Amino acid sequence: MSWGDVLLTAFAPAIWGSTYIVATELLPPDRPFTAALLRALPAGLLLVLFSRRLPARGEWGRVLVLSALNIGFFQALLFVAAYRLPGGLAAVVGAIQPLLVMGLAWSLDHRRPPQLAVGAAVLGIAGMAALLLSPGSAWDAVGIAAALTGAALMAAGTYLTRRWQPRMPVLALTGWQLLLGGLILLPMTWAFDPPPPVLTGMQVGAYAYLSIVGALVAYALWFRGIARLSPVAVSSLGLLSPLTAVVQEVG
Repeated sequence: MSWGDVLLTAFAPAIWGSTYIVATELLPPDRPFTAALLRALPAGLLLVLFSRRLPARGEWGRVLVLSALNIGFFQALLFVAAYRLPGGLAAVVGAIQPLLVMGLAWSLDHRRPPQLAVGAAVLGIAGMAALLLSPGSAWDAVGIAAALTGAALMAAGTYLTRRWQPRMPVLALTGWQLLLGGLILLPMTWAFDPPPPVLTGMQVGAYAYLSIVGALVAYALWFRGIARLSPVAVSSLGLLSPLTAVVQEVG
């Protein structure tokens, strides 16, 4: 593990922290599945065409499971939470993800996380909660459930990506997960979201940012980090996502 690997991996959750403010301030309202679809599918197509690498015959099932956990269902729930909760509250709820990854590594791999890492995660969550939450905070039940479930799915996806490590270059693995995850999102978008309105230039730019920067770049850095860093290190860096969201919410 090198500090360069840590720094590059840290960019991914820091970028993801901007999702909440982009969704609520720049995107058309009440279209969470459309946002998730347009984030994943175009980026996946670009990476698959660029990498020109298929999963091995015996790895399609695992890649599909990872696509559902890391992209399809997680992105759907992420945007449901982003639309229904204040960005800071959604971030605080999602901040449990690092603890869940540590718990999975401990229970399944018998790798006990360092007390310092656990303590830092707990203190981070408590600090963000104290800064942002108040008795008058809007506790939307659907939004809270979406944030909690999404955090659990992403934690499982992060753990399994490290454990399985499909034999693919990182760009190909990222591309196939985004592409398959986007295909999973297609029926959800058709079933639950209204048709998109005529988009403004700002909205087109916001969707492009979420796809190119928030998906293609961020997920490539994240999966690269998963392959090179320990589960505890990766999960600890995940706290940068809610921290970024909290800073933007306060600002």
